[in-house]
Amino acid sequence: MNENLFASFIAPTILGLPAAVLIILFPPLLIPTSKYLINNRLITTQQWLIKLTSKQMMAMHNTKGRTWSLMLVSLIIFIATTNLLGLLPHSFTPTTQLSMNLAMAIPLWAGAVIMGFRSKIKNALAHFLPQGTPTPLTPMLVIIETISLLIQPMALAVRLTANITAGHLLMHLIGSATLAMSTINLPSTLIIFTILILLTILEIAVALIQAYVFTLLVSLYLHDNT
Repeated sequence: MNENLFASFIAPTILGLPAAVLIILFPPLLIPTSKYLINNRLITTQQWLIKLTSKQMMAMHNTKGRTWSLMLVSLIIFIATTNLLGLLPHSFTPTTQLSMNLAMAIPLWAGAVIMGFRSKIKNALAHFLPQGTPTPLTPMLVIIETISLLIQPMALAVRLTANITAGHLLMHLIGSATLAMSTINLPSTLIIFTILILLTILEIAVALIQAYVFTLLVSLYLHDNT
């Protein structure tokens, strides 16, 4: 069977129209809401996790930085649910697309940087030249700091894309090996299948951790500029 290893990363289409937009809009529909005064256990647990995550990320921010709390909580929920849905068989994971991750990273990074230049122009410019820098090294350090600033959104997007893509590829390879060994050697198949189960559990953890890391780094960029 000559299956394309990267076929699962191709953006799906419906009647020739891209279905990525519908897939991106689907995860928010899975977040339960309550219209009653007393919530059930699922919504109570969900609200507790959101409050815990929000409190941990917003603890280091001032009043101006905390205005981003709703956006950051929405971001981590969206990335986490999208990553988890991508682990389902025959599904598509939007976060494996570098273009989508850049579309999330660049506006958030740019908003934080612009806020820093508007509110604390001196502190923002001071990042380009560390205190005590020798005069001959000043031009080189300014260039290096400028490049490191501009590369931040690319690092955010590439980190998320690489981790999710690598996990999906590894699961695909081990799953194919399990299917191929099932007709050859049963004990080896059981061992590989056990590895596949453990890898799936690891990928669930990676999906949640990468959502947290992406949001935490955006939060740190915001903290540096507020």
